[in-house]
Amino acid sequence: MSMNPVVAEKTPWWKGARGEWLVVMQMVLIGLVFLGPRTIAGWPAWPFPFAYASKVLGEAFMVGGGVLFAAGLVRLGRGLTPLPYPKDGAELVQTGPYALVRHPIYAGGFILALGWALYIHGWLTLGYVAVLFVFLDVKSRREERWLTEKFPAYASYQRRVRRLIPLVY
Repeated sequence: MSMNPVVAEKTPWWKGARGEWLVVMQMVLIGLVFLGPRTIAGWPAWPFPFAYASKVLGEAFMVGGGVLFAAGLVRLGRGLTPLPYPKDGAELVQTGPYALVRHPIYAGGFILALGWALYIHGWLTLGYVAVLFVFLDVKSRREERWLTEKFPAYASYQRRVRRLIPLVY
């Protein structure tokens, strides 16, 4: 069902016509990843050498995810909005990090969160990151319906570029 842009702009934020509740849920999940309980008492510690390797891999993921996240923010420029509903006057961006993945801000945030979970050796944090990934996939699908309505070239872009994980998914 297509959303009338006039209705979306005149609807109060708390009704979520432009994805406001998706943003609220995303912030809750991000808070859980970084501030929530990391493990449960009695669960096994990460075994050596996996513990060391996961710390190193976690650091690399945090740096790479942070770079992808920041590049996505910068490349969107004036089209940047916290909401998944596209901004009036926005243009379809298909270059820079958007040539690598359709949602580099979501992808970068997910990769950074995964790096954090590996770095801190958080069993529960890994679970939160998995939930965050599923949530970002659902959110990106909703956003893509709006983008397809707004930009006729979006369908072609979808066929060429992966959604959330560069070169994979």
